[in-house]
Formats: sequence, structure tokens, C-alpha cells
Amino acid sequence: MMTESSCAAPLRHFTVDALPVKIFADRPALAEFAAAEVHAYLRDVIARQGSAAAILATGNSQIEFLKKLVALPGIDWKKVTLFHMDEYLGISADHKASFRRYLRERVESLVQPGAFHYIDGNTLLPLDECERYTRLLEAQPIDLCCLGIGENGHIAFNDPPVANFRDPHLIKLVQLDDPCKMQQVREGHFANLESVPPYAFTLTIPALFKARKLVCIAPETRKAKAVKAALQGEISTTCPASALRTQEQAVLLLDSESAALL
Repeated sequence: MMTESSCAAPLRHFTVDALPVKIFADRPALAEFAAAEVHAYLRDVIARQGSAAAILATGNSQIEFLKKLVALPGIDWKKVTLFHMDEYLGISADHKASFRRYLRERVESLVQPGAFHYIDGNTLLPLDECERYTRLLEAQPIDLCCLGIGENGHIAFNDPPVANFRDPHLIKLVQLDDPCKMQQVREGHFANLESVPPYAFTLTIPALFKARKLVCIAPETRKAKAVKAALQGEISTTCPASALRTQEQAVLLLDSESAALL
């Protein structure tokens, strides 16, 4: 695996409970380190077992990391199976806010992985879609999950009102809370609160944590309060990201802005 000396090095690093935390000077340094770590890990997994499977996140915080990752040579993407972790119910794959479109344009079209299993957001049978995606997840051990932290502390669309650390499901349909929807508006994906779909599919917290490695990428000032709650508050669904502190296979990567309140 690539060492810290061969790419952008963190300004600080420490551990909270089981969770290693690394803080970088800025978003480009964070993205460079994350891309190098994920690149090296995927190459190692493919070399050891002949294939790899990963879950990818979306959102503005992941853009720079994904751009750097897909530009790095040396991964045989034909041996990689990809999943994504959430999608709005009721929007098409070409909608500007669709996570399928986000990942198709930023990942799939550029590296052509062996398979990319998308959640069908505009299905007419959402419970059947949950069953279909559950079967895919059950059939495929996950080597890597790249995720972020929402402004309300969510991971995927596990907002505080619906998060469950012992969820019996791998994917479920949830109602989004208003802070989550307002984040989507502020990021420019929707014109106003009323235009954000009220429901979405999300992989559950246990589904994300089944991955053999978790890389959480959480830059920007607007994430600072959630990061502080995740690391310094109780491990509770009031801040779902706090559960990362129970995962020895995880690492949390911050920039100086998102770490400003620590």
C-alpha cells in the first residue's frame, strides 16, 4: 500500500476509539491521499484474489477524490464490481441530481468496470428493487466502501431519524429529513426544498460496515459540526457517523476546514 511519504502527508493523525483520523491541509491534499490509498488497496486486492468489489459514495465532497482515482493507472477495472449506496426514489437516471448519473459520468464511463450495479431510482416497485439489490449484495463480498458524512451526520441516506446500527436490512426505503434535503439544495442539485424527492433508497449502516475496508472522506467547513459530533459526542444515531468509531477497518480523512472544531 502507498505510504504517507509517497503522497500528501497528513498534518495530524490520531485515533478515536477504534477509528484512525487523518487531517490534511486542504481538499486537494486529502483527495490525493485518499486516491492513492484506494488505488493501492484495490490493486492489492485484485492481485491477491483476482477481483475486487467496492461501494462508492456521491456528493460534492467526493468529486475531487474520484477524479484523482480514475486518473491513476494500474487498476484492472474489468476485475472490479461496483455498487453505489443511495439513490432518490422517483427520478430518472438522467436527472441532474441522480447518483446513477453522477457515477456513470465520473467513474463508469471513464474506467469501464466489470460491472456497476445501480439502484433503480425510478422503479415502479421500490420494495422489489430493495429485494433485488439485497440479493446482489448478499452474493458479493465487499472489499471496500468509500463514503462521506452529511451535514446532519448521516452516512449514505441513514439520517438520524431512520439510522439503525443493528438494521436487519441491507437496503431500505427511507423518508429524508429536512436538514438532509436542504444540503441537497445548497449543493445545487435541486432548486428548493419542495423539489427534493421525499424518499430515497439507502444501504443501511450494517451493509456499509460489512466492507473489509472503509475510507470516509469528509472535507469542507459545512461538515465541521457533524465531524465534531461524530468524534466527540456519544456513539448514537443522533449522529450516525459516530458509529465509524466502532470500526477498526475504517479511516476518517478530514481537511483543516472540516476539522476546525476539533
